[in-house]
Amino acid sequence: MDQHFHPLDYFANVDKYHLHLPHWRQRDVTYFVTWRLADSLPKSRLDQLRAEQEAWLRTHQIRSKDEVKTLPEHLRWEYQQMFTARVHEWLDSGMGSCALREPGCSAIVVDALRYFDGERYALDAFVVMPNHVHVLVRPLTGWKLEKVLHSWKSFTAKTINQATGKQGVLWLEESWDHIVRSLAQLEHFRLYIRENPVKARLSQGEFVLGCGGGLKTDAV
Repeated sequence: MDQHFHPLDYFANVDKYHLHLPHWRQRDVTYFVTWRLADSLPKSRLDQLRAEQEAWLRTHQIRSKDEVKTLPEHLRWEYQQMFTARVHEWLDSGMGSCALREPGCSAIVVDALRYFDGERYALDAFVVMPNHVHVLVRPLTGWKLEKVLHSWKSFTAKTINQATGKQGVLWLEESWDHIVRSLAQLEHFRLYIRENPVKARLSQGEFVLGCGGGLKTDAV
């Protein structure tokens, strides 16, 4: 298995689509992915975020969010980072049920992340926070990121609900993802993952920090 880090290829085709968030897809690249519990952000905060997004759009004379994807890359990046960073800040404040704070629940997520490492994907650094998960991962040939994420989220939702005796939706359906652009950005995301529990002022036992087989960077 190729364990090497593969960044975005600026000269290859990129498939782009947009749900609530923009998504870029390219074969054989590394992604930084975040997904969160369905109850991790209350409606009041989401309304606040939408108001700030609308203000940004007005400032840049953009009529709708759909037009953001037609902007120059630096403005798309600004838009995505500005509002993604805000969401991460709110997540780190510990909103919602924070079901993953329980060691039994976080262990289910860790086991799922590691299960097909080296078979379906190359897993690098990850952290399981009380209400969200950050992962660096490169899907292997024949596996798209959507399939990998669906497998993780579907299995863990069912298993955690069984373990806790609860029902209903566990994860927010859509995840945030970003194709890693360079080795420097890979190291940035690795550092972000390592420091996330510290920034959120979590104690040991409230999070799980780990790594899969890892991505080699010697040939990059």
